[in-house]
Amino acid sequence: MTGETDASAEVEAFVASLAGLDRHPLPEVRGLLVRGEEAVVTRAPGRLDVMGGFADYSGSLVLQLPLREATLVALQKDREPRVRIVSLGADSARSFEAPMDALAGGGGTVEDAAARAGFGSDPARRWAAYAAGAFVVLARERGVAFRSGARLLITSRVPEGSGVSSSAALEVAVMQAVAEAFDVALAPRELALLAQQVENRVVGAACGVMDQMTAACGEEGRLLALRCQPAELEGHLALPEDLAVWGIDSGVCHAVSGADYTSVRIGAFMGYRILAERAGLPARRVDAAHVAVDDARWGGCLANVTPAEYRESFAAHVPASLRGEAFLARYGGTTDAVTRVSPEVEYPVRAATVHPIEENFRVRAFARELAAPAGERRNQTLGDLMSESHASYTRCGLGSAATERLATLVHEKGRAHGLYGARITGGGSGGTVAVLGRRDAGPRVAEIAEGYARESGRPARVFSGSSPGAAVLGPRRARVG
Repeated sequence: MTGETDASAEVEAFVASLAGLDRHPLPEVRGLLVRGEEAVVTRAPGRLDVMGGFADYSGSLVLQLPLREATLVALQKDREPRVRIVSLGADSARSFEAPMDALAGGGGTVEDAAARAGFGSDPARRWAAYAAGAFVVLARERGVAFRSGARLLITSRVPEGSGVSSSAALEVAVMQAVAEAFDVALAPRELALLAQQVENRVVGAACGVMDQMTAACGEEGRLLALRCQPAELEGHLALPEDLAVWGIDSGVCHAVSGADYTSVRIGAFMGYRILAERAGLPARRVDAAHVAVDDARWGGCLANVTPAEYRESFAAHVPASLRGEAFLARYGGTTDAVTRVSPEVEYPVRAATVHPIEENFRVRAFARELAAPAGERRNQTLGDLMSESHASYTRCGLGSAATERLATLVHEKGRAHGLYGARITGGGSGGTVAVLGRRDAGPRVAEIAEGYARESGRPARVFSGSSPGAAVLGPRRARVG
């Protein structure tokens, strides 16, 4: 219960700090929240991707650890029909304001409302899409009629661009706060799925659901086991008592919306379409870029193809790469509603197809091995599975020199120093490396981070510890001041 107690104490400290906002040195913060009025306070953690990573969008099992670092939100309802958001940094703040009607009024789709709010057209407002998008999604997907406005203060210890899902922590914390304040009942799974809609359809980033599910449903100190078909929680797995995991931030910025991640995702869905046609599964056109496949064999998920099945029946028919124009001419489109194949782009189809097929196998093997008898054989097997996952990222084009160097430094320390494996996490292309080692190997992890920082000139933050997800901790109502 330590993490939950620490999280509760963090919430209490945040609530106490709200009383001093009218004396805050930043003018955009002063007067945001009204003394004597009730606020809803929520907290959602970042996550460390231990196994599974970007195979989530192909239906893989993933294993995720909710981090100690979290995002906190305080929301007060406002009589004025407007939304005002202030995101508070160490010595600065970002602010956003819009009429509620611009976010939650009018007709059309989620994307239509996001366009009216101008998130995409103004880079200075893009950050606010992750927060204000909750109003857009709840209005469109749940039919919520917002008859008053809201004022939100956000603060976060989850670093942006580090691959530990600062975006999902923000989306889940805000979604929970809005739902609680406006009396919208959301089950934990629905909280996560609606938060994912914010990122997919308002922000426009093609993420899977593992980040939001961990931020909402994660348990302190345990690995959330999620089968992403689309979001089936298989339970929470305890780490062996003699082992621990850490994250080391490479200092190289990662973004899910980046071209590498998106290209690999599209390549995987192109691969699925090729396999489906080869297997004789009927398809029908949905629109100019998408098809639907009648798939009773794999349930529409590439991760349900076994490695042996792929090698024996399909490997010879999947090209290493394929230009979008040629793919569209032959196959009509993919089944991925949140991406579109660009005719002029050459996609890495084979590596992107193989990765989720083999990763799902690796993650299930990792989960089984966690329950094996303690010893070096078990520890080395777990580490080898992480290393294989890391190498597969590289084959997909999602590695980076920085994360490769960190993984190499871990391997050089090796078993003699209680370190067994390392892998790039999340969407790759920078970000954080997850490290598996004996529970007493923390000082060795710190040495690696310090050595990397000296060598690279970049800070190398170490993530350790855990805390509960937003739905586990629950929202809190408190009077400001």
